[in-house]
Amino acid sequence: MTDAADAALDPVDKKTVLVVDDTPDNLALMSGLLKDLYRVKVANSGAKAMKIVRSDDPPDLILLDIMMPVHSGYDVCSEIKEDGRSRDIPVIFLTAMSGEEDEQRGLELGAVDYITKPISPPILLARVKAHLQLKAASDFLRDKNQFLEAEVARRTRELTAIQDVTIHAMASLAETRDSDTGNHIRRTQFYLRAVAEKLKEHPRFKRFLDPATIELLFKSAPLHDIGKVGIPDRILLKPGRLDEAEYELMKTHTTLGRDAIRQAEERLGMKVDFLRFAKEIAYSHQERWDGNGYPEGLGGDDIPIPARLMAVADVYDALVSRRVYKQGMSHDEALLILAEGKGSHFDPDVVDAFLEIGDDVRRIAALFRDTDAELAEKAAALERLAREASPTGAPPRAGN
Repeated sequence: MTDAADAALDPVDKKTVLVVDDTPDNLALMSGLLKDLYRVKVANSGAKAMKIVRSDDPPDLILLDIMMPVHSGYDVCSEIKEDGRSRDIPVIFLTAMSGEEDEQRGLELGAVDYITKPISPPILLARVKAHLQLKAASDFLRDKNQFLEAEVARRTRELTAIQDVTIHAMASLAETRDSDTGNHIRRTQFYLRAVAEKLKEHPRFKRFLDPATIELLFKSAPLHDIGKVGIPDRILLKPGRLDEAEYELMKTHTTLGRDAIRQAEERLGMKVDFLRFAKEIAYSHQERWDGNGYPEGLGGDDIPIPARLMAVADVYDALVSRRVYKQGMSHDEALLILAEGKGSHFDPDVVDAFLEIGDDVRRIAALFRDTDAELAEKAAALERLAREASPTGAPPRAGN
């Protein structure tokens, strides 16, 4: 842009230059040089300069004298650069101090340029213009980056919401065909996260249970019984105990769950961390510490950590929760059973951690307790399914 074009700009479009100098003649000289090209504000002290800088109409560039009483230019520059609202305003020092150390100090304080007096008008105007152009480019990039960051954050929130809705929709499919209510999903989620938080500094778990992993485990937990969708109603809703063949088929819900999640992952065409944990939880949460669980008979540390956490959370909830066919036992009774399962059913350290957060567990159970209305609705739904699955219309059996 030519100087003539600059001069023709509407005053509203002109950039604002603040001149700070304690000498009236210098203020008048600088104003005369700049007024045709820029909006000019003047201040004869550091205090007045900072008042303008912090106003609702701050300058786009500051020409700052160094040798001023009370607050030197160095002091004012430091104050400008320490304030997040003004640190990006370019500062050009104007001074008779021509020593190399003086210039170095000014630049170290954050000034973009250093012009010695007496001022050369063409040099001054050229440098002011150049630094305003640099600031405009910097502002554009910063605004664009902020926009992009906001857009990435928005899309991340959308993806997270879609993931969460998808997970809960899939988990609800399994829940509609089982005696558990939807609150079982929420309770086990929160139990798992609470015990994971307790164990995150434990020597055996601290390398695995970082904050990001704990959040992914929380997200994955609702899919632990997704495989029950693949169990026939005649078995899932059979009254009474299952025979050996039926029980073997029921146990396949762990494999069915893992395979369903694996297929979803394959369709995505990429590995997703929370789906990896979901597969481990769905497939291995029925394994036992002593190796007598299923589907693989894994034991000890061969059982994935997510599955070990879910095993304790799932059994506790099964013990204390009311169902359409039973009343839940007390919190203390359930903890006693978990303690008895240390080293046989459960990882001993996971049980110890769960017992230590007993008060938190009790609060979670109360927060997401099943109401009479929810249990009645579940009972009615299961009766409908039972009538469809059984010619006799028998009620659903009392658990697995």
